[in-house]
Amino acid sequence: MTAPAAAEAALRGRVAVLVSRATDGEVTEEELLSAGASLTALGVTSLALLRLIDAVEEEFGIVLDLDGPFRFLDDLDGLVGHLAGLGVAADGGNDV
Repeated sequence: MTAPAAAEAALRGRVAVLVSRATDGEVTEEELLSAGASLTALGVTSLALLRLIDAVEEEFGIVLDLDGPFRFLDDLDGLVGHLAGLGVAADGGNDV
């Protein structure tokens, strides 16, 4: 696995933990990592999405712009890609 792929996989795992916590464990990390389905199809509620936004912002020290379309919350890979695009690293820091 290349270094960028390993970094993205690590970030994907961390975000899966945050999603699972935001749902109080109703959606497991394993479901998130293996599914490929939308977060809502997996059972992530609107309240859990709000909790997830707060958790992501706190965990990575960023502010997610919710003024425009936020399709990046549709699924795990979209959120991970969005965070990577913002320079978020799996270790909690920013690459930028």
